[in-house]
Order: sequence, then C-alpha cells, then structure tokens
Amino acid sequence: MKITAKAPCRVDMAGGTLDIWPLYLYHPGAVTLNFAVDRYARCVLETRPDRRIVFDSKDLGGRQEFESLEALQRARQYRLPLLAYLVRHFAPETGFELHTESEAPPGAGIAGSSTLIIAIASVLNRLTGAGHKPERLREISQNIEAQIIRVPTGAQDYYPAMYGGVNAIELTPAGVSRQPIQVDLADFNERIVLAYTGEPRNSGINNWEVMKAHIDGDRKVHRNFDRIAAIAQAMRRALEKSDWAETGRLLREEWAHRRRNAPGISTRLIDRLVQATRRAGATGAKVCGAGGGGCVVFLVERGASQRVAAVIQREGATVLPVRVAPKGVRVAMS
Repeated sequence: MKITAKAPCRVDMAGGTLDIWPLYLYHPGAVTLNFAVDRYARCVLETRPDRRIVFDSKDLGGRQEFESLEALQRARQYRLPLLAYLVRHFAPETGFELHTESEAPPGAGIAGSSTLIIAIASVLNRLTGAGHKPERLREISQNIEAQIIRVPTGAQDYYPAMYGGVNAIELTPAGVSRQPIQVDLADFNERIVLAYTGEPRNSGINNWEVMKAHIDGDRKVHRNFDRIAAIAQAMRRALEKSDWAETGRLLREEWAHRRRNAPGISTRLIDRLVQATRRAGATGAKVCGAGGGGCVVFLVERGASQRVAAVIQREGATVLPVRVAPKGVRVAMS
C-alpha cells in the first residue's frame, strides 16, 4: 500500500501569537488572519511486509530505522522526532517506510513544521483507519508539536494546511474555529510578495518570551495585544471588502505594535527591507511567524510586485514566488 499527502504552508497577516492558549481568552474578539501558499510539505508512506519502520527526511537530511513499533516506543532519543512522535501516537500495526520533504526554507516562519505534521498525521490517520475529522487532527497535531518543541503552540498554523485559502481563525472561550474569507484570489496573488531573509528564527522561543511577559502581568504587552486584536478585527473587515489600501495600512500598524512586544523580533535586514520597499510600491509588510528572521510578507500595489521584488533582491534577501493555495491537505492511496 502507498499513501501520499501534500499540504500547503501559510503566511500570517494579523493576530498572530494570540492563537496560543490562554492568551486569546484575555482579548475578546481575538482573531488571527492567514492564508495558504503553494509551498508544500509532502510525505509518502509505503507499507512493508515486515514490522520494520524506516524514516527518510529529505528536508531535514536524516534517516532512522526501528525494528518495530515497540522498538520505536522504547527509544529515548529520535533523530527525526517530528516523525517519531506522530507514529508513536497513531501506533500503526504494520511496518512501513515514510519519506518526507518540505518546500519551506529552514526557519522561514511559514509553518513548515506544522504543515508537515498535518501531512504526516493525515497519512497515518488513513493508514490506521483512525477516522479523525479535521478539527481532531488539528488538536492532535498541535499537541504533538508542543511535545516536541517543549513550549506552548498556537492553533493558527494548522488551518491553512488543512483547508487552504484565506482564513479567519476565531478564538473564543467556546473554542477555536476557522471561517473562510472570500477574496478574489487572482487579484490577491498580484498583491503579495514573500521574501526569505536567510536568517532562521525560533518561533517557540520568541512566542514563549512574549507569552510569559503577558501572563506575568506586563501591562505594556497586554495593551499591545489589545491593539493587535483590534487591528486583526479591522483587517478582517477590510479583506472581506477587498479594501487593499486599508489592509496595507493595518499591516503596517500590526507590525509596528508587534515590534514593541519583544526585542529581537526584527533585524537590520528586515528593517531595511520594510523601509526600502515602501518606495517601490509596498503598502505594508510584516515578519511571518514570531520574527527574528525567516520570511517577510509584503502587500503591494497592483502592478508593483516586480519592482518590490527587485528591491528585496538588491537588499540581499531572496524572493520566494508564491500564490494562494486554494485547497488544503490532499491524501491519495494506491
């Protein structure tokens, strides 16, 4: 049996970090906005006639083998913990080989690891016949990633991987839910440019520092997140009306407030990119994920994407061609 899956990565636009429990409970109306992009995480699982389990990760550059599921469960350390933790949870009864790869650069901040987790969990869900629905898979994936990185994880990263498109992730005491935002994708694709700084970031550490400050009662951080929550609500309304000028203004404002929450969220290169691209037609920009490196997303005037891309390359970053991925994870069996 051969099972394959691919899932799209994501770019977040507003309201990030609020999706980490329990932060959103302190900011009524909290919402995170993001969209899926056509950079994919892929996995291929092929069953074996024996009970041996073989991992092969092209993007992580590693390989590990176990004689059986029991041997994997007994192991104290994993060369590829993301794969091992998921297999340990789903506990398939047959042996198999699992091959993975991701089109997200290392530390890009576009949810490469979360996307890969969704792809692998979807394959294992099919292999074992567990029958988990998407929201249950999201919960499992989020919890397992927290086990691996050993700090709290947010919910938003998994929804673009599961559903694709442009999303509003609503965060309430009743739970987390995803609502699609209807946008003219052909128009939107002309207005987004994604740059990779080449500087990996550690989202777990950055988010954890901000979360600790919030829980410890830092009033400045709390006020900033109040404002970030309000910006995300306003941006949702702007996106629903395709008001791109207002969306760009709010993107600038979101980034300005986010920079105040934690030192190191920006870098000299990121500051140069944000400033230089304004003159070329960028109406707003922000770091993807927790910052400190990784990718920067730019909202640009229609027709300005090539000018903005040229400036980004001149400043020393790499442009990653992307379009909105309208569909989420896809699983096939043969």
